[in-house]
Amino acid sequence: MALMCRLIAGSLLALSLQSVPAAAQYPNKPITVIVPFAAGGPTDVVARLVGDHMSRTLGQTLVVENVGGAGGTLGMIRAVQAQPDGYTIAVGNMGTQSAAPALYPNLKYDPAKSFAQVGIVNYTPQAIVAKKDTAAKTLKEFIDYLKAHNTKLTYGHAGVGSISHVSGLVFNAKFGLTPNLVPYRGTGPAIRDLVGGVIDYMVDQSLNVIPQIQAGTIKVYAIAAPERLSSLPDVPTTGEGGVDFIFSAWNAMVAPKGTPKEIVAMLADALGKALDDPTIQKRYVELGSSAPKSAERGPAGLQKLVESEVARITPVIKAAGVTAESQ
Repeated sequence: MALMCRLIAGSLLALSLQSVPAAAQYPNKPITVIVPFAAGGPTDVVARLVGDHMSRTLGQTLVVENVGGAGGTLGMIRAVQAQPDGYTIAVGNMGTQSAAPALYPNLKYDPAKSFAQVGIVNYTPQAIVAKKDTAAKTLKEFIDYLKAHNTKLTYGHAGVGSISHVSGLVFNAKFGLTPNLVPYRGTGPAIRDLVGGVIDYMVDQSLNVIPQIQAGTIKVYAIAAPERLSSLPDVPTTGEGGVDFIFSAWNAMVAPKGTPKEIVAMLADALGKALDDPTIQKRYVELGSSAPKSAERGPAGLQKLVESEVARITPVIKAAGVTAESQ
C-alpha cells in the first residue's frame, strides 16, 4: 500500500512538473551563444560583453561558441537548426542577417523569417579611411580623387560577406566607383596592408580602425553617422563633410524559430538591462559603438531593421553581380 502511494505521488509530481510552462523553469542550465565568427572579432567582443551581464540577470552562464565559416552563415545555420528551447541563441551581424541572402543564393535560412528575433545588440558606424599618403584633404576631395582614378585604385575588405565588403559595395555604388576589390582573410590583414600602403582605401567598422586613426598610420575622412564619435571627437561626420552617406554595422541576437515567446521576452529583457548598464555603455564608447535607442529595442525593433536592411542592401549586391560562389 505504501509503495502504491509513493508511485501515485511520484506520478502526480511528474504530471505537475510537465504542466509548468517552459518559461517558468527557464533557464535551469547554461545557455549556448553561437557567434558565427572567430574569437576576438567585433561580433565576438560585443556578444561576450552583453552575454556576461545577461548571465547575471538570468542566473545562468551564457557560453560563447565560435562557429566560423562562409561569411558567418555556417554558424547561423546551426542556430536555425537548434532546438527552440532558449538554450541555444546566436549573435549575428549585418552580413549574416541582411546581406547573406543576396550573397548566398542557396542560403538555408531567411533572416526575416527563420529566427525568433531577440534584439539589436549594438550599432557601429563605418569609417571612411585611406592610406596615409593620400593627397585629398577633405571627404569631398577624396571622393573626387576616387572618381578621377577609379579603376586604378584598390579597395580592401575582409572577405565576401564581411561588413567592409558590403559597406564598400554600397559606398562605391553610391558614388559610381569601380575600384579593384581586394579580398583578405579577415580584417587584420586588410588593415595591415592599408597601413602599409598596399591598398588605397576601405570603409570599415570604426572599432576596427580606431587604433590606427589615433596613431596616425592611416588617413580618416569621415565617420558615416549622424553624430561624431566620442572616441574620435576630431573626426567629422559624412554630413559635416557635405556628403550624403550614412552606414552603420550592427549586431543582433536571435533564437531559433519556435522558441516560446515568454523565453524570447526574458532574453530581450536581459539584453535590455545589459544595454542600460553604465559599464557596458562606457565600453561601447571606447569601441566607437552605441546601443539601440529604447524604441528600437526588442524583437519588433530587430524585425524592422532586418527587413529594411535586406531591402536596402540586396539590390546593390545583385547589381554588382557578386555572390560568394563567384569569388
